Amino acid sequence: MSSATGLPDQRFTVDRAVLISRLRAVLPAHALLADEEEMRPYDCDGLTAYRHLPLLVALPEDEAQTQAVLRICHALHAPVVARGAATGLSGGATPHPDGVVVSLAKLKKIVKLDPLARTAVVQPGVRNLAVSEAAAPYGLYYAPDPSSQIACTIGGNVAENAGGVHCLKYGLTVHNVLRVRGLTIEGDVVEFGSAALDAAGYDLLALINGSEGLLAMISEITVRLTPKPELAQVVIASFADVRKAGDAVASIIGAGIIPAGLEMMDKKAIHAVEPYVNAGYDMNAEAILLCESDGTPEEVAEEIGRMTAVIEKSGASMIRVSQNEAERLRFWAGRKAAFPAVGRMTPDYLCMDGTIPRKHLAEMLEAIGGLSEKYGLRCANVFHAGDGNLHPLIMYDANQAGELERAAAFGADILELSVRFGGTITGEHGVGLEKVMLMAEQFSTAEIAAFHRLKAAFDEAGLLNPGKGIPTLARCREYTQARAGSAASAPGQA
Repeated sequence: MSSATGLPDQRFTVDRAVLISRLRAVLPAHALLADEEEMRPYDCDGLTAYRHLPLLVALPEDEAQTQAVLRICHALHAPVVARGAATGLSGGATPHPDGVVVSLAKLKKIVKLDPLARTAVVQPGVRNLAVSEAAAPYGLYYAPDPSSQIACTIGGNVAENAGGVHCLKYGLTVHNVLRVRGLTIEGDVVEFGSAALDAAGYDLLALINGSEGLLAMISEITVRLTPKPELAQVVIASFADVRKAGDAVASIIGAGIIPAGLEMMDKKAIHAVEPYVNAGYDMNAEAILLCESDGTPEEVAEEIGRMTAVIEKSGASMIRVSQNEAERLRFWAGRKAAFPAVGRMTPDYLCMDGTIPRKHLAEMLEAIGGLSEKYGLRCANVFHAGDGNLHPLIMYDANQAGELERAAAFGADILELSVRFGGTITGEHGVGLEKVMLMAEQFSTAEIAAFHRLKAAFDEAGLLNPGKGIPTLARCREYTQARAGSAASAPGQA
């Protein structure tokens, strides 16, 4: 797909009437949507800039129905796009206009919770937070905590390899999943990983994490549960200079401290969040850091002391430590509400997702400020600072001619800078539709060709989520030529 238009490169010829007839034979009447009004809520995910109506929407209620849908779509050569809660931000669940959206929202059972093994077996439609709620009576929780955890589903988390504010210490989704059961486009059952510590052969479990619905449709996941710490406290530090805040992040990690969470917000993000949540943030700061420590009371006290010393040395203008659990949650509530808070300030925004080495955080923030002036668009910055995962929120108005295009170009510049700094174009949101052309910025033609061969090994017909994740080689050449022409026409621009 083209990131400029959101339109698919590849079109499919599908007999809609036959498809409807075949799907109605395997699904309850209420589980197949065919009218435009019914399908309209499925026309996009969290990337609202690009919308397409699918041919149909299927809502299977169990694995057997999902298998039947896939077999029919494969037989009729109809594209399939899996959909969870649609909280994804890269267009991974944007429908294909010639295909079927398969919503897995009804597969929402917690099949088994084993407190002794510290595992839970869940269907893909189970909400992220629901796993922790079910595990709470046993003193356990599910560690990856995206900001959308109240709504996002585990299946979608696996598809995008989702992160969260506590993933610096506890890992991304891939580090907390033991087994994935899925279905091929032909409807065959496949299993990746196991309950064992290791498995023979290639690490296909890691491959399926972050595969964005391109290789298989997830039907069941076994996740790892983590014991709740006895105590957690947050240090909130204010800085009068974004470079000092960025350098403080590198200093904390350089001192051998791995906080449970290490987040950064700039002044625009602070000013968006504070009136919305009343988190207690310093409105005079140019940037703030949120640094959490968890463990036993003795461990937390020792680590808080070490972190505070590093932060003071880095030039913080104000340091506070949460005094109780309510205050700790309030500090985090501000960070987790950053996206909706910015949404109150602007008709539309793009949330980017590059990742860079921590040592370049300050440099990147300054570069984003320059790009904001270049494109005439505001940008608020929130960071998973501990692992260098950026979330610049580029504000625009889609009703104003040219603003979406400027916002997309602004975002592309940020991601290109991420690659030049030694990073990557995505940390946890996936490539999807939004960044598919930017794959050519990070990977060579030979590498992208290898990705296509891997895709073909699972889905030779290219029916699972076509046009996402991996650009065609022709598109790569077009993108490279276009960017080279743009750079040549503006030699004075950074």
